[in-house]
Amino acid sequence: MAKKSNLKVGETNTHIVSWLKNYATIAKVNGFVVGISGGVDSAVTSTLCAQTGFTTWCIEMPIHQDSSQVSRGREHIEQLQKRFPNVKHAEANLTEVFETFKKAVPSSEDEGKLNLSLANTRARLRMSTLYYFAGIHGLLVAGTGNKVEDFGVGFYTKYGDGGVDLSPIADLMKSDVYALGAYLEIPESIQQAAPTDGLFGDSRTDEDQLGASYDELEWAMLAAEAGKKATDFEGRNKEVFEIYSRLHKINQHKMNPIPVCLIPEIFK
Repeated sequence: MAKKSNLKVGETNTHIVSWLKNYATIAKVNGFVVGISGGVDSAVTSTLCAQTGFTTWCIEMPIHQDSSQVSRGREHIEQLQKRFPNVKHAEANLTEVFETFKKAVPSSEDEGKLNLSLANTRARLRMSTLYYFAGIHGLLVAGTGNKVEDFGVGFYTKYGDGGVDLSPIADLMKSDVYALGAYLEIPESIQQAAPTDGLFGDSRTDEDQLGASYDELEWAMLAAEAGKKATDFEGRNKEVFEIYSRLHKINQHKMNPIPVCLIPEIFK
């Protein structure tokens, strides 16, 4: 469980739901589509969308998925459908599509790069699937990234789970998401589960990949925003701050707008 949040959860819930309703109304769409992973971020996002009264499609997209992630996601969807009649559910098993893709492209002797590229491919296949559902039902793809992931360490796949129409929880720290999840009464199994992106088909957690917990990264993000430097800390704090700083720097290409080569007016 993440550290204690000072978020005013009731007011925040009302604010986000109102924001989603206004955006959908102005965009003249039928509702939202959310990829369900079995994690707290997608559970909170889908619950917020469901509260709008607009149609909310919850899509499961397993690719050699760990059974615990599947069961948590299914538990959440079943609970959500009991609470909200506007919630719909579909499963698109992408395992065969993923395996076909692997056969169509060359392999690599660099196992590390190969595994990472295939993990990102999973996320991009899922993005394409969500936009398929969005297209045929007139929906917006709701992102599930939180502030630490999206603007801190860039822990998402470019044009994968980063490819969305709007981001309801991207201004919330991970601890805020947990607080909101408890308020929304999402399943306890999800609240207690170790965060994982589920992109490698094994049990590795986000902390295993990042080298620090979300509690630690949240602390480092706030410290960096306050102007602190690695030399201000010692021991584990220094190590975590350096992890955060390195990830924040190398993942700027995800957070910044796509570079455009501007042509001088005299050439036109």
